[in-house]
Amino acid sequence: MEWSTWLAFFAASWAISLSPGAGAVAAMSAGLSHGFVRGYAMTLGLVLGIWTQILVVGLGLGALIATSAPGFTLVKWAGAAYLIWLGIQQWRAPAKPMVAEVDTQDSDAAGAGLRTRRRELVLRGWMINTVNPKGTVFLLAVVPQFLELAQPLAPQYGVIALTLGFTDLVVMAGYTALAARVLRSLREAHHIRVMNRVFGSLFVGAGALLATFKRAV
Repeated sequence: MEWSTWLAFFAASWAISLSPGAGAVAAMSAGLSHGFVRGYAMTLGLVLGIWTQILVVGLGLGALIATSAPGFTLVKWAGAAYLIWLGIQQWRAPAKPMVAEVDTQDSDAAGAGLRTRRRELVLRGWMINTVNPKGTVFLLAVVPQFLELAQPLAPQYGVIALTLGFTDLVVMAGYTALAARVLRSLREAHHIRVMNRVFGSLFVGAGALLATFKRAV
């Protein structure tokens, strides 16, 4: 990939990462519920999901999903159902004013629990971006414009994956930090409850929009 081509894609990747969507909602939701340090694990999962999508597109499976009505429908409804389920979970989340502090007397057990929760956040972020056919269709439309077909494709897909991963790590850090700052300013349980329901509704809305998404003919 030529330097000028990469610069063009680098600029485009910022627009891709900044565009509002389920990933941005997930990052802010994680920051609100867990604070920045723990909530940022969601972004790691989101990036892994992007890389999974790029791998799928690079192997040619993305085109198969986009053009196969049964395959596209299956992925679309799986993604919509997952987002709606996340919304219901966020809506019903307990209204805790701040993330619980680790008890020093049970530091080993608490540390193990913390690692488990971070793994759950990573898995959740991965699922959000992986079972999203809009991402597949989008990558199918955008990525080929920056590929030099006369050159080996695998290294170019690698550069694209690293570039998108970098911009997403930076942008989602901003979203997560913004929500974590809001968390620190909330003291009353009913404030937390309202925010949980706002983000829960955003997840449900994202799932509903995904359910109406149509594949390209």
